[in-house]
Amino acid sequence: MDKRLLDILCCPVSKTPVRPLARAELDALNGAIAAGAVVTTAGAPVRERLDEGLVTIDRKLIYRVDDGIPVMLPEEGIGTTQLDDFPAAA
Repeated sequence: MDKRLLDILCCPVSKTPVRPLARAELDALNGAIAAGAVVTTAGAPVRERLDEGLVTIDRKLIYRVDDGIPVMLPEEGIGTTQLDDFPAAA
C-alpha cells in the first residue's frame, strides 16, 4: 500500500490512525474467520479470509483491504476483542 495513502488513513469513527496488519495478526484473524467466529461491527458474519488488512494503532478495529483498496466503512470494521488468538502488541 502506498505510504502516502497510509499516512492519511484513519478509522472513520474514532479518527485513530491505522497501520498494516502484521502477518501473525492476519493469520489469527483468518483462523477465526475460518472457524466462523468473526462478525463486523454491524453484526454481519465475515466469511472470506483477508489477504490484507489495516488495524487501528490502538488495536481495537480491523478494516479489510480489497484489491489494494482500503474498505474504511464503519459498518465493515472488525473488532479485535472477538479474536481470542490476536497477538499481543509488540
